[in-house]
Amino acid sequence: MINSIKTEEHIKLQNAVIQNVALPGLKDYQNLYIKREDLIHPAISGNKWYKLKYNLVEAERQGFSTLLTFGGAYSNHIYAVAAAGNLFGFKTIGIIRGEEHLPLNPTLDFASNNGMELHYVRRSEYRRKSYPEFLEKLKSKFGDVYIIPEGGSNDLAVKGASEIIENINFDFDLITLPCGTGGTLAGIIAGLKGEKQALGFSVLKGGSFLINNVKEHLISAKSEVYDNWSIILDYHFGGYAKISKELIEFINEFEVINGIQLDPVYTGKMMFGLADMIKKKLLDSTKIILSIHTGGLQGVEGMEPQIQKLLAK
Repeated sequence: MINSIKTEEHIKLQNAVIQNVALPGLKDYQNLYIKREDLIHPAISGNKWYKLKYNLVEAERQGFSTLLTFGGAYSNHIYAVAAAGNLFGFKTIGIIRGEEHLPLNPTLDFASNNGMELHYVRRSEYRRKSYPEFLEKLKSKFGDVYIIPEGGSNDLAVKGASEIIENINFDFDLITLPCGTGGTLAGIIAGLKGEKQALGFSVLKGGSFLINNVKEHLISAKSEVYDNWSIILDYHFGGYAKISKELIEFINEFEVINGIQLDPVYTGKMMFGLADMIKKKLLDSTKIILSIHTGGLQGVEGMEPQIQKLLAK
């Protein structure tokens, strides 16, 4: 039972250590640190735990036995929800964008092995995933389910993500993180309560809509919007899950220097963006920067063929 025990103790979360890191091409720059949220749990890692935590509590409080959520074929969120359902005794249903491909990729294979029931919908239909009539159709088909939005971003996710700030015992000037839906950034802003600065890096092409998303998340979660944050839109590399040889080489060099693996969809793009902005003197080099490693390493295996193809060019 979730409410009867501290969830952090139940799943044996590890402390997210903070490490000083160096950036490729910036050997003399020493003011960057990384909070290793990727280490807190092998399956529900990074921001996914914080965004799911109170949703799990609320699902149990309302008496739901089944979680239903949405994601792409390599979704960290799908992976994490399947793992959480297995750990906490929920049935899980994943509405997957696109056509079924067999054999299953590593992400969906893990989800299936953790008990998630996978259902595929056409991309045109998937775009309607937040429409009330579409959600009602899902409830009619699957029965009494607790629906978690794509990426897990809702009011409860903002509440959970705000605890990332509560768990930092380290003095910094600027905190940075990658953004997909804006829920985690909203939580970070809520947790900062107007102090220090927050900088999000959009991993989506045309991610300017994230600014309104974040504001709406904050208002809905009954937090002030504040003005100590912004979103950088220049380092998406062509769009969600799009990568380049330059990005992969940067990520590989970062790992050689620091012994820390970055994922190419989220944290790798943020770190590349930070390095580029520091080189261009777009950030104050005297300020202490703390970057959040939001996990997502599970998706690297599925992208390996694409990565190797790029590196071979």
